[in-house]
Amino acid sequence: MPKEESKIKLRDAISIGIGGMVGGGIFAVLGLAVSLAKGGTPVAFLFAGILALITSYSYVKLSKTYPDRGGTVKFINKGFGISIFSGAINNLLWVSYIIMLSLYASAFGSYAPNLLEITAHKTLDFHIYASGIIILATVINYYSITVVGKIESYAVIIKLVILISFIFIGAYGLIGNPNISQLAVSQWESPIKLFAGGMVIFVAYEGFELIANAAPDIINPEKNIPRAYYYSVIFVILLYIIIAFVTVGSLPFSKIATAQDYVLAEAAEPMLGKIGFSIITVAALISTFSAINASLYGGSRVNFEIAQDDELPHNFLSQLWNQPIGLLITAIATLVLVNILDLESISTAGSVGFLLIFGIVNLAGYRRAKETGSKKSIPLIGFILCLIATATLLQQQYTSNILGVIISLSIIIFCFLVEWIYKKTEKK
Repeated sequence: MPKEESKIKLRDAISIGIGGMVGGGIFAVLGLAVSLAKGGTPVAFLFAGILALITSYSYVKLSKTYPDRGGTVKFINKGFGISIFSGAINNLLWVSYIIMLSLYASAFGSYAPNLLEITAHKTLDFHIYASGIIILATVINYYSITVVGKIESYAVIIKLVILISFIFIGAYGLIGNPNISQLAVSQWESPIKLFAGGMVIFVAYEGFELIANAAPDIINPEKNIPRAYYYSVIFVILLYIIIAFVTVGSLPFSKIATAQDYVLAEAAEPMLGKIGFSIITVAALISTFSAINASLYGGSRVNFEIAQDDELPHNFLSQLWNQPIGLLITAIATLVLVNILDLESISTAGSVGFLLIFGIVNLAGYRRAKETGSKKSIPLIGFILCLIATATLLQQQYTSNILGVIISLSIIIFCFLVEWIYKKTEKK
């Protein structure tokens, strides 16, 4: 048992959830969401948020019954035992962390050239910044995990202050703005497109699962674990909906399309001029940098936990410079992905991965309902909705982004294939 002073208070647990969700996700996918849902973007964020909230019920029950720093990895193993299936899904979790890192690095690479251009070529600048920030975060992770924690704790406060200020100033700026008509129901896409749009940007909500890793250290877990999950998810749903509302009401769709990769900064410019643009850009850089820092650490831990449970070769338990070897592998894989894939393909692959993982966690919650004291209907609804969401997302993206669909399915097949080969080899 950790000492009382080293345990996590409710406020800190909520910060972990909010910090995990409001990482780089909102900065990376807001423009993409608007391009898919148009005036119904706030509704798309609501759809994704409701699915996250239903899934958080399973996480609450599993976290209280099986508190473990392995978090999601342990829940899947509890639900399905150590098997090729559970190993493959846990491998998918690790790969999904790498995809999220690519998404954050992509956002950093899109925002950074707006403050400082290294070359006259914006595409080249993107690759320089996106690669550079991954390398810097990797060095920091190897240098000190304490520094990673400090960066994250300060970054959570900075980005929330800036985003909430953006909301208040932006709401005032909507008065008399002709673009507010874009929020009319007539400007919404069809319900199926709104739902699909919400699922493409579902990655912006995945971070609440980090609370599970902190569950063993949370003070008064019976009361505080549910509060940490529900308060953080509900807060972020409201935050995202209002940000989407202000953004769509501030800029014409044509301008949002042009500035898709850094739309939040563009939305601040009509209200605050170049200073507003720069402030939001700085907030995006701080957020994405802290998210990369934290996700690199989280990804390497997931890899270590999977190997510890004998679902990956024990070579992954070895260390390099006092850190799991998975840290270096995660960083290298992220560098490759961010430099070869476009933002929509990265977002699609990340959302498909986490929708499937959360579906399986819901199913684990359903299977362990008697032990966890869950109402069976809620995890079952969560599981079914995650499957429907995954199928809808793949179907929608098949018509507009076939590459994203191919990458998503290839990753899933790859994870199962790797686990099957490992288990067969291990038996021999």
